[in-house]
Amino acid sequence: MPFTPFHFGPGAAIQAVFPKQLSFIAFALGNVLMDFEPAYYMLTGQFPLHRFFHSFLGATLVVPIVVFMFVAARRIAVGREWVPNLYDWLGLTVRQVCLGATIGVYSHIVLDGIMHSDMQPFAPFSSLNPFLHLLPLDRLHWLCAGAAVLAFGVAMVRLGRSVSTASEECDSAK
Repeated sequence: MPFTPFHFGPGAAIQAVFPKQLSFIAFALGNVLMDFEPAYYMLTGQFPLHRFFHSFLGATLVVPIVVFMFVAARRIAVGREWVPNLYDWLGLTVRQVCLGATIGVYSHIVLDGIMHSDMQPFAPFSSLNPFLHLLPLDRLHWLCAGAAVLAFGVAMVRLGRSVSTASEECDSAK
């Protein structure tokens, strides 16, 4: 993807379908961390841009980094009045963070594999990229944007339901 936020659309759609199973924040963080690699090589003029962390093996190592960042943030926040328990505050469990990060980094490999010819998703075991040109680029971008719109629609429907449920509960309490 030319910009990391394109990856967020599919993640938002997956999270909309399974809202209690995975963390979209961890999904997004995994994607952002993944793109530090090509950003570094782009800024230093080194090619190829997509290297170790843009393989399934490398991406697998990003997951514990994301989990560590969440655990570290929780430890920093523990004891602070404003956030006594970060997981409670965010409504996240370690399982949700792991699942969000895992789906995030692996979907990143597939999506980038479709459009970047320097990708080697199965490195160091194979230099082949079976995802390359699986979809035309415009269709890939529309798919990612459409997934974001779908996720937004699902979120609005859920929000409407929760507002009407809360309103009904207030009315019945009177």
